[in-house]
Amino acid sequence: MSEHILELKQVSKIYPSVKALWKIDLTVEEGEWLAIMGPSGSGKTTLMNLISCMNSPSEGEIFLDGEDVALKTEKELTQIRRDKIGLVFQQFHLVPTLTALENVMLAQYYHSVPDAEEAREALAEVGLAERADHLPRQLSGGEQQRVCIARALINHPRLILADEPTGNLDEKNEYLVLEILDRLHKRGASIIVVTHDPEVGDEAERKIILNHGIIEAEIVRAKRGSASRQGAESARKLTAREAAEQLERERARLQANLRECVAETEKQSHEALEAIGSKLRKGSLLIPADMTKVQGILEESFEDLSRLAQSTSEALTKTKNTVAGDLDRIKQNADFLKEEAFAQEKDLK
Repeated sequence: MSEHILELKQVSKIYPSVKALWKIDLTVEEGEWLAIMGPSGSGKTTLMNLISCMNSPSEGEIFLDGEDVALKTEKELTQIRRDKIGLVFQQFHLVPTLTALENVMLAQYYHSVPDAEEAREALAEVGLAERADHLPRQLSGGEQQRVCIARALINHPRLILADEPTGNLDEKNEYLVLEILDRLHKRGASIIVVTHDPEVGDEAERKIILNHGIIEAEIVRAKRGSASRQGAESARKLTAREAAEQLERERARLQANLRECVAETEKQSHEALEAIGSKLRKGSLLIPADMTKVQGILEESFEDLSRLAQSTSEALTKTKNTVAGDLDRIKQNADFLKEEAFAQEKDLK
C-alpha cells in the first residue's frame, strides 16, 4: 500500500469550554484497517465525525481520497459522504417501515439509481439473502447490523467507517460482524473502526489510542498470515519497549507537575511569611509609642496568616487533583497494556 486514503494534518476541534481534539496528525493507507480506541471523553466520536464529514475542524487539514474536505460547505460534505464513505452505526438507524432490501435500496436512491438485484446481492454477501423481505423489528440485533453493513457497501465507498459496530451485539453476532469486516479487508477495503472493545481493536492492523483529545499511543500489529513466530516476538518486544517509554514519559510528567505545584506553594508561603514578619518587626518598634498601631498590625498579620492557610489549602487541592488525574491516566494505560500483552500472548500460542 502506498496511497493515503485519509490524511489529517494538525487537526483540532475546539469548543468554547473544551479542546475536544488537539493537533492531530494521522494517515490511513489504502486498504488499511485502523482501530480508534480510548476511554469515554477521549475524542473518539469527535474524530469520527470529522473523518465522516459530519463536522468540520476548527483548525488543520483533512484529505479524503486526495481531496481537502476541511473547508467544504455542508452541501459538499453531504455529497462526499454519499459518494465516498460507507457508515456503519452502533444504533443501526434502519427505517422501521422498510424491509431489509428497501433499507439497502434507500442508500442507492440517494447515490444513483435503486437496483433491487444488486441490493439482494449485498444482503447475500452478509448472509441475509433469506431475510431480505423482513422488517427491522423482525430481525435480531446482529441481523440489523448486517443490514447496516450491506447498506454501507452498496455504493462501493472508498472508506468504510464503523462506529462501535458490535456495541449492541452478543458474542455470536459480534463474531459474525467481525468476520464480514475481515473478509472485506482481505479484499482490499479501507476500514476505520471506533471501539472501546479490546477484542474488536485487536482485529485491526493498527490501533491509535486517544486520551484528552490527543493521540497518546499507536500500536502496529504484525500482518495476519505473513509473520513468523520470530517476527511476532519482535513485534511484541517493540510494542513493549514503546509502551515502557510511554509510561516513563507519563511518570516524568507527573513528577514535573508535582515539583511545579510544590514550588508554587512554597513560594506563596515564603512571600506571605516575609510580609507577616515585616509587619511584626514594625509593630515591635512602635510598642513604646503607639499600642493601637501595634494591635492593628497584629490583626493584619492574623488575616495574612488566614489567607496563607487558604492559599496553601487551595494549592494542595490543586496538587491532589493533578496527581489523581495523572494517576488515573497511568492506570488506564497500564490496564490497556495488560490487555495488549494478553492478546499478543494468545496470538503467539
